[in-house]
Amino acid sequence: MDQPSGRSFMQVLCEKYSPENFPYRRGPGMGVHVPATPQGSPMKDRLNLPSVLVLNSCGITCAGDEKEIAAFCAHVSELDLSDNKLEDWHEVSKIVSNVPQLEFLNLSSNPLNLSVLERTCAGSFSGVRKLVLNNSKASWETVHTILQELPDLEELFLCLNDYETVSCPSIRCHSLKLLHITDNNLQDWTEIRKLGVMFPSLDTLVLANNHLNAIEEPDDSLARLFPNLRSISLHKSGLQSWEDIDKLNSFPKLEEVRLLGIPLLQPYTTEERRKLVIARLPSVSKLNGSVVTDGEREDSERFFIRYYVDVPQEEVPFRYHELITKYGKLEPLAEVDLRPQSSAKVEVHFKDQVEEMNIRLDQTVAELKKQLKTLVQLPTSNMLLYYFDHEAPFGPEEMKYSSRALHSFGIRDGDKIFVESKTK
Repeated sequence: MDQPSGRSFMQVLCEKYSPENFPYRRGPGMGVHVPATPQGSPMKDRLNLPSVLVLNSCGITCAGDEKEIAAFCAHVSELDLSDNKLEDWHEVSKIVSNVPQLEFLNLSSNPLNLSVLERTCAGSFSGVRKLVLNNSKASWETVHTILQELPDLEELFLCLNDYETVSCPSIRCHSLKLLHITDNNLQDWTEIRKLGVMFPSLDTLVLANNHLNAIEEPDDSLARLFPNLRSISLHKSGLQSWEDIDKLNSFPKLEEVRLLGIPLLQPYTTEERRKLVIARLPSVSKLNGSVVTDGEREDSERFFIRYYVDVPQEEVPFRYHELITKYGKLEPLAEVDLRPQSSAKVEVHFKDQVEEMNIRLDQTVAELKKQLKTLVQLPTSNMLLYYFDHEAPFGPEEMKYSSRALHSFGIRDGDKIFVESKTK
């Protein structure tokens, strides 16, 4: 059901967290008690407000009474205002300036691109550490203003904002550790490198769904651009060269990489993709969300050597020579057919008669009895079968169950089947 337009933050807050809709609970941080207010105020005598407020998709367009916001929200630390109708930064400022403990703010999917963020407004955000502006179409000018006024900003989300370029301000934001900038259209490395200039302390960079086509940067320059980068996501980028994967080794602190859905890896099997990437990235301890154990790394590096052993020398990657130094030259693994044997040549013993027969191992005991019926001249109902493994130290095993498959006995060439009559 569509929410009515023109609703204030305060109006929605009173409706959602009234005692009727959100039962009061006692305890530290569970709720706040607000004294009775002058006649005509929309406030209730008591509201139960948690420190995390979720007011998404409520049709909010404005702040409402600032004194009431201040009275209710002094303890609030997280505020989700996503998918509302806020289009004026001044109204956002009125809300945020009256929430002094606010550290997390989600403004996703609000049409805030319709107004200009002035520095005086942005100053009210100064305590925010995590800011989400996904699908807000926030301009880079707006982002720069925010960065100037939020000295403690640690996490910034700029997904789905239709960015094709990155505008780099003159100042640097040294506090930012995590940047999500997925689902834009940043295809050229010259734009991505600006993020390293803007955020020199960046720990985590999420670039998924940006169709980045190559990492075009000298190795020493990459180390200077992203000196603290520990994790990078390149899911569904446009990388098509192993040289781009090798470039990731230039990030001096990189430990975690996500690389699913890139064109380079499409021709390879699932096993080949993981092992070849692990072998090329010796410092990475987590790939696509899964920990790389010491055993998996050794298996991958040995696999890498064998994968390139027959490739012409001029086409062998440099990493191959490094691994040869570590493990030496490895012979190709012997091909072992692990499929179950489909038939066996066995000796069938009945009284003094011995007959060599090929029997299918996918058939059942009942079907074998039918096959032996002509040989031993006994009805199947009168047959007792015993299986004797010629290498086992045990005696014959009765083949009791008619529906049991022969391969489950482990029958091999040279084994024996003894047939006896039930009535002697």
